[in-house]
Amino acid sequence: MKKARSAKVSLVGAAVLFSLTLFPGGASFGIDVPSAASPSSPAAPSFDAADEESLVVDALWAKFKALPVGKRAKVALVLGGGGARGLAHVGVLKVLRQEGVPVDMIVGTSVGAIVGALAAADVPTDEIEKMGAEIGWNKLTDYSKSNLVKLLVSEELLSTKKMEDYLHRMFGDKTFADLKTPFACLSTDLRTGEQIILREGNVALAARASATMPGVFQPVPYRHRLLVDGGIVDNVPTDVAKLLGADVIVCVNVPPDFSRNAPSNVLTTLNQAIYIQGQVIVQERLALADVLIEPQVKDVNAFELWKSKECMAAGEAAARKAMPALRKALVSRFFKSRMKQ
Repeated sequence: MKKARSAKVSLVGAAVLFSLTLFPGGASFGIDVPSAASPSSPAAPSFDAADEESLVVDALWAKFKALPVGKRAKVALVLGGGGARGLAHVGVLKVLRQEGVPVDMIVGTSVGAIVGALAAADVPTDEIEKMGAEIGWNKLTDYSKSNLVKLLVSEELLSTKKMEDYLHRMFGDKTFADLKTPFACLSTDLRTGEQIILREGNVALAARASATMPGVFQPVPYRHRLLVDGGIVDNVPTDVAKLLGADVIVCVNVPPDFSRNAPSNVLTTLNQAIYIQGQVIVQERLALADVLIEPQVKDVNAFELWKSKECMAAGEAAARKAMPALRKALVSRFFKSRMKQ
């Protein structure tokens, strides 16, 4: 056998052999493990190492995703902040659900908290897509040109209460304990600068607090705190997923390309300043991801909600492209952990 083929025995051979003990009746994987051929046997199809690995991963995937969480790696979906760009999360979610990817917890910041809350509440994908296509700042806040002028003249901050009301209409008055999938979202204490991990209480209120930009919108009172956008301290909260026990982290990051969109008003300037400030932390957080999905939405401004369909399509495309790597990461992690036992 060629060396290139034998080099893959750690994943391919071990996975197949171990699967025979884990799942009685290895033939149920849907692949045939070739036996030694006699000189008169027909020539076997030619596969290189990459082909062989891909076949095994695909075959084991169906079995892996059917396992209960106690018998496989705990998978976390981390959804980063990014304003309108974060609507790409909806497209990613659509693909993960279609492919049957097990998601055992969701952690989100800002717009990632909004989409994450909807996903954790088990809102159907088509309803989330419809929401994304119809969403506008007037449905989430009292932002308007006249109110923005009022803000500049009177220093009276705008409100995000509509965002909370909108989420209530989508999934009711749920608490974190009511959610189908465990969920956490990040916010920032405006008084202390602390990162606040929200995991109990009213979900709609928590998601609203995670997505409230400071300087323009009123901080959200929460117990003894005043909360604003979690992206200020942790825009891609992979560290929180790790803290909560995730074995495999699938991260969706939606960074901008500021060279394509120069800030043109108070909102875009403030948003860009906040994002730049957090870039060093973001790079550290991305290093914790096992699978990174980055939809091509860099040319979308954080406030361009009217580009929602474009963003959702980009998320779907990026997730489909990432599926082979995601399947391999989950299956490989599973077998590595089992072989150590």
